[in-house]
Amino acid sequence: MANPEGHNPIRTLVLFSTSVLLALSPTMSHEIQTPTLDQSKVPAPQTYAGSEACAACHQKQAQFYAATPHARDSSLPSPETIIGDFTRERAVLRTSNPNLAYVMAGGPDGFYQAAVNPSDPQSMKPDLRSIDIVVGSGRHGQTYLHWEGDRLFELPVSYWTYDHRWVNSPGYSDGQLRWDRPVVPRCLECHVSYFGWLPPSLNRYAKASLVLGIDCERCHGPGALHVQRERSLHPPLKGSPDEAIVNPARLSRDQQLSLCSLCHSGGAPPHGTPLTFVVGDDIRNYLKITPPPIDAPVDVHGNQVGAMEQSKCFTSGKLTCSTCHNVHETQEDANTFSAHCLDCHKVRACGRYKTQGVAIKGRCVECHMPVQNSNSVTTANSGQQLHATMRAHRIAIYPDLALKSPASVHKPH
Repeated sequence: MANPEGHNPIRTLVLFSTSVLLALSPTMSHEIQTPTLDQSKVPAPQTYAGSEACAACHQKQAQFYAATPHARDSSLPSPETIIGDFTRERAVLRTSNPNLAYVMAGGPDGFYQAAVNPSDPQSMKPDLRSIDIVVGSGRHGQTYLHWEGDRLFELPVSYWTYDHRWVNSPGYSDGQLRWDRPVVPRCLECHVSYFGWLPPSLNRYAKASLVLGIDCERCHGPGALHVQRERSLHPPLKGSPDEAIVNPARLSRDQQLSLCSLCHSGGAPPHGTPLTFVVGDDIRNYLKITPPPIDAPVDVHGNQVGAMEQSKCFTSGKLTCSTCHNVHETQEDANTFSAHCLDCHKVRACGRYKTQGVAIKGRCVECHMPVQNSNSVTTANSGQQLHATMRAHRIAIYPDLALKSPASVHKPH
């Protein structure tokens, strides 16, 4: 992230106001009420040990995991966590409304978004909204959240890594000034590890309760009792139930898929209280998952589990998410996943082998899980419709896909 030394966001906005300037004032929405939810079913904070306790005994796993997109999926704002370009030339988002643009500013005293009116260079009063939480590791992009007291809102400008640009946050209309999109518990459930919310409002939270990032205990279950027993004079036998911790590798196939489906099932709505799903549970007792029809296309975003379940590789074998993904490590090169394909398939069986020979080895994912546009994650920018691009998880033959030369192979999005 570009961030000049000593950069002052307010001073930058005032200087920049010679050409663009704050003119429209925000209108906050009324509080949105939420149905009564049984928070007594949520594991209490004291049942969790915290990532530092896990790292004390699992140093190698913790070190590698800390660099993964899951671990970095939400964070406090800093020059290291925010990937958006705050240079003066790039930190402006124009909209389809000639009287509305957004200016981003960042420096030692914080990071901000402001609405400005490019057609009125006389007003000099900046009205800033601070970036208080960063959502997204940056592989695809990032969205930014803002506290209004104990209420949490999504800011109207996000950053997309695909083409390194600021865009209207999905859910916000192009050219309309709003700061009022609430961040509901189901959103937080997939982007932070723990939170306590304050009914009856849908987006009121106890700030100090938020545990940012996806930590160890989201996939292994609450670990305070495990740590206590492991530090006792007589620790439990390895692999016994008395360890009071879950190793997802020992779960059934359905249980493993349930764990991943909590956040990778296409935004299925919950019919249970947030944070009550614990590893080992059946996801259908918590989310209203409707399997897509066998031949219906599944959007490339969100429902990776549903897309994988449409694949012959899944229906004819024991394929799960962890067959290819090691969540304890950063996996950036798409072609490294092809090694898993070759556990079952021979290179010579590929239809392109006759014309391209061994050059196709290691490029299975490029053809059979291509990068595609999403129709569920889109944004309107200055009248232009933009689509997020992501890796398809329906493993299939895509007849219209032309295999690129080895020098042009994509990194995964």
